[in-house]
Amino acid sequence: MTKAPRTAPAADAMTNRNKLLVLLASVLVLASVAGVVGWSYQADRKDHVQAGKPAAGAGTVSLAPGGPPRIVFRSLEYGPHRDELSSVPADAPDGPRTYSGVKCMRFYAAAGTGICLQSEMGAYSETYTALVLDSSLQETRRIPLAGIPNRARVSPSGHMAAWTVFVGGDGYAQKTFSTRTSILDTRTGALQPSLEEYAVTKDGKPFHPADANFWGVTFIDDEHFYATLGSGGKTYLIHGDVTTKTATTLRTNLECPSLSPDGTKIAFKKRVPGLPENLPWRLYVLDLKTMQEHPVAETRSLDDQVAWSDDNNLVYSLPDYDAHLYTVPADGSGAPRVLAREALSPAWVR
Repeated sequence: MTKAPRTAPAADAMTNRNKLLVLLASVLVLASVAGVVGWSYQADRKDHVQAGKPAAGAGTVSLAPGGPPRIVFRSLEYGPHRDELSSVPADAPDGPRTYSGVKCMRFYAAAGTGICLQSEMGAYSETYTALVLDSSLQETRRIPLAGIPNRARVSPSGHMAAWTVFVGGDGYAQKTFSTRTSILDTRTGALQPSLEEYAVTKDGKPFHPADANFWGVTFIDDEHFYATLGSGGKTYLIHGDVTTKTATTLRTNLECPSLSPDGTKIAFKKRVPGLPENLPWRLYVLDLKTMQEHPVAETRSLDDQVAWSDDNNLVYSLPDYDAHLYTVPADGSGAPRVLAREALSPAWVR
């Protein structure tokens, strides 16, 4: 039997070297392509962010009532002012911004009082804090938080503040999560650390399940509020009393209520069958006189506690890339539109 001729060692070495050269050339080509793609992505991303970038305005940010109406919010534009509380005229919401230097994850204000939920990265962990701010954004009180800031509200008088944090899990769409909602009297410093201390009544009977979670306070006045209670896979609108530490369930499938300035309507997010499990909500409005609800013209899913710019219009954010603020009429008419780019947690100061 004739054996195949054996390749000479020199030929083997040459072949291996050629293979290596081909491999290196391929790697360089792939790296070059990846670099071009990466550069192109970064360039597109930068152009996308810089396009329409809000200009800087002169002045100071104030929460004091009076003067021309304005909006104070957390700015999300990339750069040195990212996460700072910023102010714009209410009639020019996408105009030049005045920056404060105060950074917040969540923010709200009313009657010259602000609540700012902050995060700070330490050497080994991240800590969270609630700051009570006066009308000039000076800190008047500081309270450590047990988890990730999520919701914040101030009563119309500015005397009460509330916030919600995640202490387990990180989203309402998860099947298991844990929240803690606190209420603070900004005048006395009296703190109710958790609404879980409240005695809840459902259908005329005591209701305090072990898996109860509370979130999304919206104040009626200094003594009363609405909020969400979650238990057993259901959510309930509750009416709470700060003085007696009691609450009563009013209806189901209602989350993150937001009371209109005139106290007649509640905007909320509602779980709608057929939507993705991670974003199952649509924006609705409840008429408190008739207890009838209707959807608004925003058909995209959202996870936010909306704000009211006035008695007839809602403002909210969507979980998209830019985190713009959008607005839509509360009566179900019209269509959503962008109110302010790269912004979150708005409060109207009048």
